[in-house]
Amino acid sequence: MTVKTLVLFVVCVALAGCGRGSEETAKPAATPAAAEPDTYRADATTVEVDEAMLRDLRITTQPVESRTGGELVTLLGELAVDQRAYAEVGTPVAARVTQLLVNAGDRVRSGQTLAELTSPELGRERAEYLSAHARLTLAEAALERKRGLATEKIVPLREVQEAESAVGEARAALRASRAAIAAFGVEPPADDGDSATSSTFVLRSPAGGAVIERTAVVGQMLDPAAPAFRIGDLSTLWLTVHAFERDAVRIQQGVEASLYFPALPGQDFTGTVTVVGHQVERESRTVPIRIDVKNRNNVLRPGMSATATLPVGATGASILTVPVASVQRVRNEWCVFLPKDADHFEIRRIGRGRDLAGEVEVLSGLRAGETIVVDGAFLLKAQAEKGEGDHDEH
Repeated sequence: MTVKTLVLFVVCVALAGCGRGSEETAKPAATPAAAEPDTYRADATTVEVDEAMLRDLRITTQPVESRTGGELVTLLGELAVDQRAYAEVGTPVAARVTQLLVNAGDRVRSGQTLAELTSPELGRERAEYLSAHARLTLAEAALERKRGLATEKIVPLREVQEAESAVGEARAALRASRAAIAAFGVEPPADDGDSATSSTFVLRSPAGGAVIERTAVVGQMLDPAAPAFRIGDLSTLWLTVHAFERDAVRIQQGVEASLYFPALPGQDFTGTVTVVGHQVERESRTVPIRIDVKNRNNVLRPGMSATATLPVGATGASILTVPVASVQRVRNEWCVFLPKDADHFEIRRIGRGRDLAGEVEVLSGLRAGETIVVDGAFLLKAQAEKGEGDHDEH
């Protein structure tokens, strides 16, 4: 091979290599395979859990239930006397007990004498009444005399007017003295005999019923501020229970309550709701509910503790309920978790209602039949909060 031929061969090889390089350079790069779109992107309403963690969570689900409303609520309370047939009897002034005529537990009728007392003040008021009565009699006689003399022009009209004023003052004094005596429950003296200024008077029962308590003893000096007898009709008693405000607003007046008394096991009682309180007690956040109870066979006593079970809400109304474990507090809101696929769960905000014996009433945010997470909801909450923390760090 000649030198000329060798040079031509090298030049051709070089040109061929350059052509292939240009083609490879001009050839467009292969388009990479398109990434599959994510079905659920991480956001504030979704929590993502990897497969390994799901095996540890042991998640269980349950559909949202719709049930008939009118749920029952159990409340604690204490019996008290019926205030409409109850009286506390005491002395109007300081007085000493000289005789007692009834004992605790006795039945009394309205107007019956309970005790006999003595008070020096009553004696003084009776004496003042007799004096006021005498002054009035004298003033009236003087007025009649003045009027007769004025008719004959013997005395001026001014003296007649003064006599009339004196009669008016005497009558006012007599009325005041009569009222003071009436406070003792006795009549003013009819004459000035030996008993006219007696200091003895009696206490009478203003209502019929049983003597619930008697604190007076013979010889005791009674204080007007303290009752000597407590009397009440125990045929009907009041049971006062306290309901949380969310239940109280659903309790209706007139419904029947089932009652249980620990002191009377095996005996069933019923009562009627007569009063639903109009104010929430500040410390307990409860509303008092009054139930009237018939004292069957007179076995109930004021002060007994009781448990009342009564319906709450309108009978027949449908409500949605979920298990307590499914409801979690996420971002300061009540939420539940709904499974979307194998590793994504929706965070659904709900309106929480009453607690119903292991379940929670749902007021908004869910429909009957939707599937929610029960066991594992708390761990999903922790995962959601952890995801928010990691996002904040980035």
